[in-house]
Amino acid sequence: MESWEKINAVQRMQDYIEQHITEPITLHMIAQAAGYSPWHSARIFKELLGKTLFEYIRALRLSHAAVRLRDNNDEKIIDIAFDFVFDSHEGFTRAFSKQFGVTPHYYSKKTPPIKLFMPNRIRGYYLTLQKGDDRMIEKPKTNTVFVQVVDRPARRLILKRGIKATHYFEYCDEVGCDVWGLLSSIKDAIYEPVGMWLPENMVRPGTSVYAQGVEVSANYAGEVPEGFDMIDLPPCKMMVFQGQPFEDEKFEEAISEIWETMKSYDPKIYGFEWADEDAPRIQLEPAGYRGYIEARPVRQMINK
Repeated sequence: MESWEKINAVQRMQDYIEQHITEPITLHMIAQAAGYSPWHSARIFKELLGKTLFEYIRALRLSHAAVRLRDNNDEKIIDIAFDFVFDSHEGFTRAFSKQFGVTPHYYSKKTPPIKLFMPNRIRGYYLTLQKGDDRMIEKPKTNTVFVQVVDRPARRLILKRGIKATHYFEYCDEVGCDVWGLLSSIKDAIYEPVGMWLPENMVRPGTSVYAQGVEVSANYAGEVPEGFDMIDLPPCKMMVFQGQPFEDEKFEEAISEIWETMKSYDPKIYGFEWADEDAPRIQLEPAGYRGYIEARPVRQMINK
């Protein structure tokens, strides 16, 4: 296990980069945020994250720029390049093409799925490792959980299947943790990317129950990334469980709390029954500011 002093220093560098991504960043500035010498800061950053500081900054800037190009077709490429500290159209085009395999101009017009760079917070990653095989089994504290039923229209699901995965950590071991970046780049998504547990009728032989994907409209005719599937989902109702806001590093406790609530929750009290074959059970990306959110399909009970 890495020392927490080192992990926290790298987290401070990540935070500084994110906060100043549209400004010039020097090694000296990052070292000040880390509290170490420039040489030592650069060394531990590469050691823990696998990229040099400036490889990381460039990949992050290009991914932010790609989102701007995707969502703002009327913006000039050169303006976006300048906003993310590239000094010329040519330099930005070369860097973008090398990172994503398409030019900025092509991407802004066609918006094919690309693999955005979406780094994990290093402190949260090591907190997860520290819990080892006991993760997700802590007794949760009692907190308010907000429950509501929402309607989902007919739609399509673009997903990347695993092999035998039953949860996120096994999925990352099988598929990798970078699927989310590609899903996040799909312009015509109608909701944010999700992790999911597929019902039996949606699991292909030799593939996993757990997968990651994003929903698009029922008439979606865009590109499906290589190695991904697309399946049709009928209209359904989803019972959504949302916990209270939490500190980001305590995401596992927040998930466990929702799981404990869902395990004992009886939807019949409110006139519904579980309908797991209608759609995947989904989990949204844990984000402390909004609380952990998970949803399971239901049907309204018919009074006889």
